[in-house]
Amino acid sequence: MRFVIIGSGRVGLRTARVLREEGHDVTLVELDRDRASRARDMSFEVVQGDGSHEETLLEAGIEDADALGALTADLNVNFAACMIAKHFGCRTVLRVDEDYREEVYQKYAKEVDEIVYPERLGAIGAKNALLGGSIQAIADIAKSLQVVLVTVTESSPMNGYSIGEVALPSQARLLAFGKNGKPMGIPLPDDSLETGDRVAVLAEFDVLNDVRQLLVGDEMAATAGGV
Repeated sequence: MRFVIIGSGRVGLRTARVLREEGHDVTLVELDRDRASRARDMSFEVVQGDGSHEETLLEAGIEDADALGALTADLNVNFAACMIAKHFGCRTVLRVDEDYREEVYQKYAKEVDEIVYPERLGAIGAKNALLGGSIQAIADIAKSLQVVLVTVTESSPMNGYSIGEVALPSQARLLAFGKNGKPMGIPLPDDSLETGDRVAVLAEFDVLNDVRQLLVGDEMAATAGGV
């Protein structure tokens, strides 16, 4: 596939590197001369210019691109680039660095295909390392939704029950299940929950503690609130 990435800073450059390693064609758009030069030294195709301008994106090949990632630290530039890319039929991914009011978030979310929060994803990794234990956050899906990976413990109220018997809160859904030491897959009603098994759950923040108590039990009781 062919991708256009706006911004060759920390997020943009790492994203471009991963895409290239997987065999995709990537063109970076960077306004800063030094950053553009650094990306070229890494053998990337780079267009130096403002990613919020249509002529710059045309030079970067937006007409033939499958998707655009607007990954600068400037939300206005990112949003403008996404709107131009959308006009050319590209999938659009918008980087957001701050928590905006819900109505502002909804405005952006409606206009692009995907919103990413690099700082929040980094914070998830740090938080998991600090908490330890049997529940880990995987990703924030939206302002109020998170995917968590739960390891069933001996103290879990659901230990010994089947997937079909697990009554999650109405604001939570079980996405995947894996036996201890085996790959995860689609959860089946007859799958039994035993110590060491893992389940991936999509849940609203308000019910994460309920999910934890149901699937983990008292192991995390001493940990300060919030996943």
